[in-house]
Amino acid sequence: MKDKVTSFDVARRAGVSQSAVSRVFTPGASASKKTVDKVRRAAEELGYRPNPLARAMITGKSRIIGLVVAYLDNQFYPMALECLSNTLQEKGYHILVFTVPQAQTDIGRIVQELLDYQVDGIVTASVAMTNDLTNLCEAAGIPVVMFNRGQDDPRLSEVTSDNVAGGRTVANFLAAGGHKRIAHIAGWQEASTGRDRAKGFAEGLRDHGLEPVAVLDGMYNRDTAASLTRDLFGGRDRPDAVFVGNDHMAFAVMDVLRFELGLKVPGDVSVVGYDDVPIASWPAYDLTTIRQPVNRMVEAATKTLISRIEGDTEPRHILIPGPLMMRGSALKPKGFAT
Repeated sequence: MKDKVTSFDVARRAGVSQSAVSRVFTPGASASKKTVDKVRRAAEELGYRPNPLARAMITGKSRIIGLVVAYLDNQFYPMALECLSNTLQEKGYHILVFTVPQAQTDIGRIVQELLDYQVDGIVTASVAMTNDLTNLCEAAGIPVVMFNRGQDDPRLSEVTSDNVAGGRTVANFLAAGGHKRIAHIAGWQEASTGRDRAKGFAEGLRDHGLEPVAVLDGMYNRDTAASLTRDLFGGRDRPDAVFVGNDHMAFAVMDVLRFELGLKVPGDVSVVGYDDVPIASWPAYDLTTIRQPVNRMVEAATKTLISRIEGDTEPRHILIPGPLMMRGSALKPKGFAT
């Protein structure tokens, strides 16, 4: 059996020290171009591949980031997680992804598994963190950044779009369009995103002397949103506009309005969503929606997490505003400015 090639073999072939070989294969470490070329050429000739687990035992850093997401059926999350994964990998981190339902017991189990893997940090996307879990991560020295979800815990860093402002923008837009009977199929009200969007929407309507005719919890679930749409719009006294808590639900709402109830969008009902996933711009939906600035959110989340890994203990609460994308699913007020 062929003996395993070690970094010492590479160092001997390249004519450099073993520490130089280590620097070449350690993300972020400095080495001259000449050294890098010699080491990589020697490694290729010998068939050497570095052992990240062994390096982690030496340095105490696994360079693994745990990504925890509650669900992937909402098109926003595959898009966001792909961007987040690519960005972290560019920084030299490996990604370990776990999907879990909203149940806190499951999240606790997954966090414990992530700690067992000795991850350097954790990003939770659309997942709530209890105080017990926060304490667990804090005791282990593992920084946590919440992505697209906030928490009433000053120890946690979070990066979200400005959901309150987004909800208010939708209210201003629909009021400017002359709508009077406006409903809201909200995002899950146990989530900060759902609550904040509903809060901004209600406040914005009050500024125009309006109240929503209905606020119903769509649970960020397509089937739930479809069922609520049938109840809201199945009678004669139906709303003339609806703000839906995310695009994933909005697509279901539009499908029911058009194909089950025979209503015209926006002729009979204006529909506005939230997220601006790629499908929103497809001609089949042409959905007016608030854009979540995913690239800026990912950049902020990555910067925050790496800063915490490197020793910055100050929690950050980052809100990033997103624009209203006016398309064909809602009446367009003349001269409306976001």
